[in-house]
Amino acid sequence: MKKVLKIIGYTLGSLLAFVLLFAAWVQLGPMPGYEVKAPDLKIEPDSARLAEGRRIVLTDCAHCHRGADGKLSGEVFMDDPAFGKIWSANITQHPEAGIGKYTDGELAHLLRTGIKRDGSYAGPWMTFPLMADEDVASVIAFLRSDAPEVQPSERRSRPMELSFIGKMVFKNFLPKPFDYPSKPIVAPAPSDKVAYGRYLATGKWECFRCHSANFETNNELEPEKSVGYFAGGNPVGDKANPAVPSANITPDKETGIGAWTEEQFSNAVRFGKRPDGQPLSHVMPPFAVLSDEEVSALWAYLQTVPPIKNAVQRTPIQH
Repeated sequence: MKKVLKIIGYTLGSLLAFVLLFAAWVQLGPMPGYEVKAPDLKIEPDSARLAEGRRIVLTDCAHCHRGADGKLSGEVFMDDPAFGKIWSANITQHPEAGIGKYTDGELAHLLRTGIKRDGSYAGPWMTFPLMADEDVASVIAFLRSDAPEVQPSERRSRPMELSFIGKMVFKNFLPKPFDYPSKPIVAPAPSDKVAYGRYLATGKWECFRCHSANFETNNELEPEKSVGYFAGGNPVGDKANPAVPSANITPDKETGIGAWTEEQFSNAVRFGKRPDGQPLSHVMPPFAVLSDEEVSALWAYLQTVPPIKNAVQRTPIQH
């Protein structure tokens, strides 16, 4: 009997020691670091790239990176009592506080993989693994431009303030950095409306990220494998308002947009107006910069997405 009790004691002691060591590693251990394998790139900032880069950055990136000074100097990205606080980075041209020392290749590597030039991981939210090379080049060209939004700001990005749960998730459960693409990524021709619409929805504007079931179950490299692909329900928040569930935009006629017309879809995407005349949720900014061609391609692609019946409760508009 004493031998059995001794074995049980050793086992429980070992388990306790393991738990304590794991907790100490989570709380005190360093964040993971990665090797930087930046390509040798030099982006030529022609007028077309500058214009397209401006459109992408100020429509997409600025949503998280625009600071109180009006520049892309960073702001609170996440403030969750259970997870902690994360600030978006200063991506102005400041050589110390921003991205002024990044090479074009290091910027491309960051946008593709999420790995900063110092080897630290920016997180899966700072990645565009399916964006076409030309669009990535346009983003980099704009970040190098003389636009006022990217001129140097001395605002220092604050380090993450993660809770114990946040540290455990970041170290163990977040997706690891993506590999830099081994082959060129080229956007489909706009004449192929469905293929072009798929690229816009999954690679360029990444609509699926918010409109699928949950950020944690999204498949960034194979978006169609994301849980609840385009069926909504994902809690999405912004800096000033609490999270609300994203809309179902599959072609389901009862709970999605299957009963909408293309014109109604266009008004929703570009002007934030529902078919009943009511405004969309506060977390769905109007994408007024999208062209008729882009909206039509998005509509054409979404008609091919398998319909999913998912009645997302509409949240009252907050001002």
